[in-house]
Amino acid sequence: MSKPVINRRKALKLMGVAATVPLFSRAENALPVSVKQGQFTYSLNMSTIRGQNLGFMKELEIAAKAGYSHVEIWMATMQAYLQKGGTIKEVKLRLNDLGLKAANCIGFAKWVVDDETIRKQALEQLKGEMDLLAGIGCPRIAATGMGLTNDTKITLDTIAGRYRAVLKLGEQHHVTPLLEVWGFQKQFSTVADATYCAMESGHASARILLDVFHLYRGRSPLETLSFIKPELNPILHMNDYPATLSADVITDADRIYPGDGVAPIKRILKTLQHHEGSLILSAELFNAAYYKQDALTVAKTALEKMKAIVTGL
Repeated sequence: MSKPVINRRKALKLMGVAATVPLFSRAENALPVSVKQGQFTYSLNMSTIRGQNLGFMKELEIAAKAGYSHVEIWMATMQAYLQKGGTIKEVKLRLNDLGLKAANCIGFAKWVVDDETIRKQALEQLKGEMDLLAGIGCPRIAATGMGLTNDTKITLDTIAGRYRAVLKLGEQHHVTPLLEVWGFQKQFSTVADATYCAMESGHASARILLDVFHLYRGRSPLETLSFIKPELNPILHMNDYPATLSADVITDADRIYPGDGVAPIKRILKTLQHHEGSLILSAELFNAAYYKQDALTVAKTALEKMKAIVTGL
């Protein structure tokens, strides 16, 4: 697939970089001497404890007990709770009682596929999901590439146009779709791809969602991160990977606790925080070994390891 050339001035304007800055300046030159710990807040993505099959409300309780202030919920888990008689009002009250904020929701509507019928169904699905999220005060939902196959001829410009339609929908419901970088997906596997699509959507609410694992899986040059202003990327999925697995073969299930592997996490954090602003660090793991352990222990361990990395910056 041939990718469109990103206009240099447009890209720099979107990312908040002066046009006089060399496009390929090394990220190390932009790193601050230190990073304030207050620039980070901590979230638990419920993928980290999904394998324990606790149920929606119990997952929230575990996050609060572990010491998190934010959570990333999974739409399927919340809908399972609602289908059993739960209500959105109860979810909102429980979040408030536990002192938690829903930072984002992980959903998998197929908004970007070529099949027009499926795409229209996905937009209707998103309407319903965004209504639910607005009801609990969750301001974001992941806009993933679910449904795309790597043999498709879809272009980044086409993705940008379809993302714009999702952004318009989000505007109506006060929920912002975050264009998530998936490193294994040919269409927008890198930071540059996602940023281009966000830019070409032409919508002021366009945002991306980054992940340490996917930066590695998609081979995104870390230098590109220095051109992203904080508001463009409000959340970073935190995880790590071992030195023994190449980007070609590593899978989601191979993710390990932040700091336990070889990912350049400190460099990533310093680069993303070269401007003032807050970044939500959200532990997102899919490790089968962790699923066999006590959920509270896993949640606490992930938080402790994220804080240790930030303390060492």
